[in-house]
Amino acid sequence: MSHPRAPDPRLRFAELYRALYGDLVRFVQRRIDPVHAEDVVAEVFLVVWRRIADLPDDDDAARAWVHGVARGHLLNQRRGDRRREALAVRLADVAIDAPGDDSTADSAARRVDLARAWERLSAAHQEAIALTALDGLRAPQAAVVLGISPVAYRLRLSRARRVLRLHLDHLPRPVPPVAAVERSSS
Repeated sequence: MSHPRAPDPRLRFAELYRALYGDLVRFVQRRIDPVHAEDVVAEVFLVVWRRIADLPDDDDAARAWVHGVARGHLLNQRRGDRRREALAVRLADVAIDAPGDDSTADSAARRVDLARAWERLSAAHQEAIALTALDGLRAPQAAVVLGISPVAYRLRLSRARRVLRLHLDHLPRPVPPVAAVERSSS
């Protein structure tokens, strides 16, 4: 059923919101963890509000358009999740061994520790470290990527490194097999 478009964009948005909110929440819940569905729908309606002029006049076409916005948002979110996962894997694979390291087991343990500490960092801290350590960007370049000043980026990077060190310091240290045997024989 189609009816004429409300002349006021605020009224059109309110009508659309009332008509589609429940359906859109269910649409999103089928595709992601239902706990996050309402947050995603809120973000989708923010996009709809910003692009209200692009909204088709026909109600059925508008409904399809909004669902398309939701689908696009979910796809972007998945791509971001995959990038973060790939970044964590890349970080774990980066050679962190000092020259002359004595053992492959020690190297593997440090990589596991680093990967665990990395997962505990916020996305903002991960991004700050990755831009410099993995992407090789200097502070002015990284600042442009994040849309902040170079000074703000250096401060964010410093905080991120400090938090990463704290996470590394708070991870339990693996007990070498020899020490474990000595303790059990005592």
